[in-house]
Amino acid sequence: MSAIRHTGETVLKIFTKLDYLLKETFLGLKRGGWMNWAAVSTVTVLLFLFGMSLQTSWQLEKLLNQFGSQLEVSVYLESNASVAAVAPMVAQIPGVVNVENITKDQAWTKLVQELGMSDIEGATQQLGTNPLVDELKVKARSADAVPKLATQLAKLKGVETVQYVDEAVVRIAQLNRGLNWMTLTITVILTLTAIAVTSITIRLIVMARRREIEIMQLVGATSTWIYLPFIFQGVAFGLFGGGIAWSFISLTSRFVNQLLRNQPEFIKFLTTGLKLSFAQTLLLPLVLLGFGATVGLMGSLFAVRRFAKG
Repeated sequence: MSAIRHTGETVLKIFTKLDYLLKETFLGLKRGGWMNWAAVSTVTVLLFLFGMSLQTSWQLEKLLNQFGSQLEVSVYLESNASVAAVAPMVAQIPGVVNVENITKDQAWTKLVQELGMSDIEGATQQLGTNPLVDELKVKARSADAVPKLATQLAKLKGVETVQYVDEAVVRIAQLNRGLNWMTLTITVILTLTAIAVTSITIRLIVMARRREIEIMQLVGATSTWIYLPFIFQGVAFGLFGGGIAWSFISLTSRFVNQLLRNQPEFIKFLTTGLKLSFAQTLLLPLVLLGFGATVGLMGSLFAVRRFAKG
């Protein structure tokens, strides 16, 4: 019975202390006034830029994968080779997702129709023969596998020429790498700025309540008990900044998606590629809130460390 009573008293003390800390934290935020917004706005700008960059990086990676899954390698065979003989060898190569056989007769018929000629036989008779060769359309598993796959295809017997367009993929990959480096640089600079602003804000709040702190010290309160609410205030700055940044990012994403819906049909391909997965949609706000809380925590720790030592 005494053990249960002791446990109940312990739990009650914990809730009492937590209630006090939360009340003191809220009171400090209320007294901080416009000083709070200096820290919150700085963290918001940091997290907004970081979140937009992270989201864009995810979107570019997905777009790269989408290009890779739809990117085709055109394999043109020698005049004496046929798709029936070469296609089975191509299908066995690692990284090949699909192989489409196009005979020279099919290719010639399609070409004549695209040129607007209705008399296919007459056009063939004018040239004397079908000038085209059999072709294979090979789909790669990923964009990274395309160059290696093209090299392997070129070595096959009966293959004359291998062609693929990788310029778009290369440009997007370069853009993604450049964005990652730029994001890292901006994030480091703004993180240091946000920590400094948060630290200065908390320090001003501590100085404004200096008389209350001295009274608490006289009655025997420990430094941890005195300064923990200020640390919670710094974490609150980060959480508020993360929430505001996530709201701005959501509004920006909706605005961009609305613009893309009104674009021509080919832009819809980009709309699909730019859409985040369900896991990424859930992960982004968690990353922003966690990053913001960490920045606020570091700033408040720097601020109260000097006062706690004193």
